[in-house]
Amino acid sequence: MNITEVTTEGLRRELKVVVGADELERRLSARLDDLQNQVKIKGFRPGHVPKAHLRKVYGRSVMAEVVQQAVTETSREAISQRQERPAFQPNIALPEGEKEIEQIFSGSADLAYTMSFEVLPKFDSMDFGKIAVEKPVAAVASEDIDKALERLSNANPLYKAKDGAAEEGDRLIIDFKGSIDGEAFAGGSAEDAPVILGSRNFIPGFEGGLTGAKVGEKRAVEATFPENYPEARLTGKTARFDVTVKEVASPEQPKIDDDFAKALGLESLEKLRETVNARLEQDRNAASRLKLKRALLDKLNTGYDFELPPTLVDNEFQAIWRQVTSDLEQSKRSFEDEGTTEEKAKAEYQDIAARRVRLGLILSDVGTRNKIEVTDDEVNRALLERVRQFPGQERKVYDFYRNNPQALAEIRAPIFEDKVIDFIAELASVKEKAVTAEELYADPEGAGHHHHDHDHDHDHDHDHHHHDHDYDHHHQDLDHDHDHRRGKKKSKK
Repeated sequence: MNITEVTTEGLRRELKVVVGADELERRLSARLDDLQNQVKIKGFRPGHVPKAHLRKVYGRSVMAEVVQQAVTETSREAISQRQERPAFQPNIALPEGEKEIEQIFSGSADLAYTMSFEVLPKFDSMDFGKIAVEKPVAAVASEDIDKALERLSNANPLYKAKDGAAEEGDRLIIDFKGSIDGEAFAGGSAEDAPVILGSRNFIPGFEGGLTGAKVGEKRAVEATFPENYPEARLTGKTARFDVTVKEVASPEQPKIDDDFAKALGLESLEKLRETVNARLEQDRNAASRLKLKRALLDKLNTGYDFELPPTLVDNEFQAIWRQVTSDLEQSKRSFEDEGTTEEKAKAEYQDIAARRVRLGLILSDVGTRNKIEVTDDEVNRALLERVRQFPGQERKVYDFYRNNPQALAEIRAPIFEDKVIDFIAELASVKEKAVTAEELYADPEGAGHHHHDHDHDHDHDHDHHHHDHDYDHHHQDLDHDHDHRRGKKKSKK
């Protein structure tokens, strides 16, 4: 094998690899030797088929296998000899001319091909001890618990039956039968169904058609299924619902006492306050850690200066852009609606793509240098948490991840990332700063900012034994729980 460097420009590489005809002949001969003991040809005893006959019968197809194997092995060897790490699978350009291919297959010409790729940049690790960041923390005060309990009370009203007409906020208990063009449809009927007027849990027109209804009243309500309704057979169709109102009740805010706590499954108000306090602390700790993570990532992003593989950046941008345009299309909004232009948005997301790639390379390097690993137990725990997000589909979701290495890598990647961030945080100078809850939860980019991952929470394959950087975005077939509001799949009313 002979290797010639054709191009070395920044991180781009192009090599010419030549595998001699004599080497191909040696490989072909060895393969034919193997075939002698495997093939059965009429007229010959097993293992005694002349090699010349095998060459005549199988020579061309075996040579094709030999060439493919030679390309695979020599391309890997070429990279190994150079001690470089490709950013992605090299692009192999094989001979295409019929005459040239025939000469190679006949053994009269060498196999010459080119391989082009980009390499991962080499860079020194920064001194994490010189990083100084603030970690905002917000303590939970008694009044915070009081406000949370008030919100909880508002979200869990008691309903008291009334004789008057139903109005916004009232809860109705109804029986209904739905039909389209006079024909009943599956899921279009129910008994003792609760409806809260103004909740928008039902398709447009349904709740409004019950406003002013009284107990015992029968109404015919027309409502139209939205275009984004989950069941395609119903989208855009107008249905008639024959409704019987069995109860009308108005909401009352429950008193926050032991009885309220018991209604929520706790033994006393004291226990409820303890539970609320623990939840608030958990939420604030998570928000605090996220702010610290963003601050550290900002320091890493500006603390390193190295060339980025252009293809990785472009792949990352394309993945982001597909998600952005898909989100806009689903929401029926434009860039102008978002207060920007397509050109400005592209420039912003190009910067985000570069940031993501840079941080991915940095975190991977830190993890590799410091032998940070993710255990199988950690992956299993995270997988079980993911599975619990899909009640009723647990086995399906579990099998999906277990049978899909790339999907499982998406479970492992954020764990790896968090462990690396924790490692850096231990070395950095982290100063806690007391803030209010409002400050803790405030969007650092301001309201309405496009959030496509300034905090690097996305899917990287940090396994640099493969050096493939599978930037697979949001995309997971199962991890996609959109709420289309009135098109949300509830009962078909």
